[in-house]
Amino acid sequence: MNYRRLGKSGLKLSELSFGSWVTFSSQMDESAAAECMKTAYDAGVNFFDNAEVYASGKSEEIMGNVLKKVKWPRDTYCVSSKVFWGGEKPTQRGLHTKHITDACHAALRRLQVDYLDLYFCHRPDRQTPIEETVRAMDNLVQQGKILYWGTSEWSADEIRAAYGLARQYNLMPPTMEQPQYNLFHREKVEWEYLRLFQDEGLGTTIWSPLASGVLTNKYKDGIPKESRMTLEEYDFLKRRHESPQGQDCVEKTRRLTEFSKELGISIIHLSLAWCLKNPDVSTVILGASSVDQLKENLKAADVVEKLTSDVMERIDEIVQSKPKAWIDW
Repeated sequence: MNYRRLGKSGLKLSELSFGSWVTFSSQMDESAAAECMKTAYDAGVNFFDNAEVYASGKSEEIMGNVLKKVKWPRDTYCVSSKVFWGGEKPTQRGLHTKHITDACHAALRRLQVDYLDLYFCHRPDRQTPIEETVRAMDNLVQQGKILYWGTSEWSADEIRAAYGLARQYNLMPPTMEQPQYNLFHREKVEWEYLRLFQDEGLGTTIWSPLASGVLTNKYKDGIPKESRMTLEEYDFLKRRHESPQGQDCVEKTRRLTEFSKELGISIIHLSLAWCLKNPDVSTVILGASSVDQLKENLKAADVVEKLTSDVMERIDEIVQSKPKAWIDW
């Protein structure tokens, strides 16, 4: 396993990490989750991603129970939570001081840890001043309840505002952003955040590197049974898949699969390795519903060297997803 610095911080995360979105509770019980987490840890994974909204907190409870049972030394792994969607009441949602604080305490209880290594603002809250959010996060850092805080799917302007306020008031600035990044979703990481990487040393913990499973090519003949798109709570993924844009991605994935066969690697390894080629990616969060699937995905780092400049150009020709800003430039 290779390890990369989380932006300009001194923390090094495994370049492949393990997340629980969709799978824990919905597709995996505690026993299966434990086997996947142990498999990941034994392979060198040191970052486990979670959020208050995943399975309405059940995902964190499962992960917490596993962590308690395996008894790994606390200084050998990192665990995260995210705050935004905690419940239906006004005090249970958003990025105001109360919810940020309450959600942190709740995550600590569910995960059964004394502190969170990484704590993310799961989405921007346009009804709460960014200064209030930065101050709330800084307060938790000062209390030792979180070590690093960051954002997820914030705009570059919002992140830059957070940095400016942190400097102005001598507060802890954000360290990382968790954006979606894959062959079909590239704008933020490859264009919008470029100056943040250069000027601020922003780290990234990317999610959906396989485009919600589309880049596995398993949707080429429709939606298979027991896939995430058959789950009622993820109907939005099904609607997106069935749209003209979604079907275009399916067709491009079919062509990518043919190309990956020419290279002697799987489409999954090609897609994950493609993400790892980007030096601004600190870690790629893997999701898996079985140990075998996870073991297979963890092999992706071994094929990065096969993605030469010529291969990367061919991939771009197939997907036609490079940000327009780059093309115009």
